[in-house]
Amino acid sequence: MPRFVIERDIPEIGSAERDALRAAAQKSNGVLTGMQAEKKNIQWEHSYVAEDKTFCIYLADSEALVHEHAERSGFPATVVTEVRKIIDPVTAEG
Repeated sequence: MPRFVIERDIPEIGSAERDALRAAAQKSNGVLTGMQAEKKNIQWEHSYVAEDKTFCIYLADSEALVHEHAERSGFPATVVTEVRKIIDPVTAEG
């Protein structure tokens, strides 16, 4: 299943309290559960929270599903990029 990086512009998310982040995660999970019940293949792996942005890593059958999740959850998908390859320190080894 393709992996996507979703950049979301969310003002002041980097200073959000834990309860606000928990509520956002619960909302996202609820939408994902609904989509999965509709037999749509989409899964949230994790997110990085920065100043005014989050960078979310999702697995999904298509970019359209990422946008559908964004619309249904109310979390913007400012930029969606499909990951083509993953490299890490082990990539340097023979």
